[in-house]
Amino acid sequence: MHQVWFYTIISVIIVSLISFIGIITISIKQERLEKILIYLVSFTTGALFGGAFIHLIPEAAKSGFTIQVSISILLGILIFFLVEKFIHWRHCHIPTSKKHVHNLSIMNLVGDGFHNFLDGLIIGASYLASIPIGIATTLAVIFHEIPQEIGDFGVLLYGGFSRKKALFLNFLTALTAVLGAIIALVIGSYIDSIILFLVPFAAGGFIYIAGSDLLPELHKKFTVRGSIIQLIMFVLGIVIMFLLTLME
Repeated sequence: MHQVWFYTIISVIIVSLISFIGIITISIKQERLEKILIYLVSFTTGALFGGAFIHLIPEAAKSGFTIQVSISILLGILIFFLVEKFIHWRHCHIPTSKKHVHNLSIMNLVGDGFHNFLDGLIIGASYLASIPIGIATTLAVIFHEIPQEIGDFGVLLYGGFSRKKALFLNFLTALTAVLGAIIALVIGSYIDSIILFLVPFAAGGFIYIAGSDLLPELHKKFTVRGSIIQLIMFVLGIVIMFLLTLME
C-alpha cells in the first residue's frame, strides 16, 4: 500500500505542475500555437479513449461485465456532464484570441478545481487497481492537462489577471488533484469494494471528456492534410495506451 501511495502522490504532483505550462506559450505566435494544440488534442483524444477501453474497462470487468460496471461508467459520464452544465465549466482547449473569446474566469477556476479533483480521484482509484493501470491513467491525464492548462491560462489572462496571479491561481486549482487522490486512497483502504465503482467511473469520465470536449474541437477546422495528421495522432494516442499494457 505504501508503494501505491508513493506512486499516486508523485503522479498528482506532476499533473499539478503542468499548470505552469501556460507561461511557455506566451512567446509562441497564436496561429502556430493553435496548430500545435489541435494535433495535441487529437493525440489526447485517442489516449483518453484508449485509457478507458484498453485499461480501465477491462480492469473493471475482470469479474464479468455486470450491470454495476455499466451503471458506474454512466455515472462517470453523468457527473462530468453535470460539472460542465451546472458549474459552467468552460473546458476549452484553444487559447483566447479575438476570434475565440472566453468569459466567466472565476467560474472557470471553480469548475477547473472540481475537474482536477476528479482527475485526482481517478488517478488514485487507478493505482488502487494496479500500478501499471495507474501509470497509464496518469499519462492519459497528463496528455489531457497540457492543452487544458494552456487554455485555462489564456482564460485567466483574458479575464484581467496578471501573469503571476494567473499562474498562481491555475496552480492552486491544480492542487485539488492531490486532495482527490488522497480521498480515493483513504476510502479505498477502508472500503475495498469502492474500487469496483471508481475504476469504471473513471472510464466514464474519460469517455465523456474525449467524446464531448475534445472530438468537437477536431471538427472546427477542416483540411485534408490537417485531418490526416489528426487521424494519425488520434491512432498514436490509442497505440501508446495499448503499448502500456505490456507493463501489466
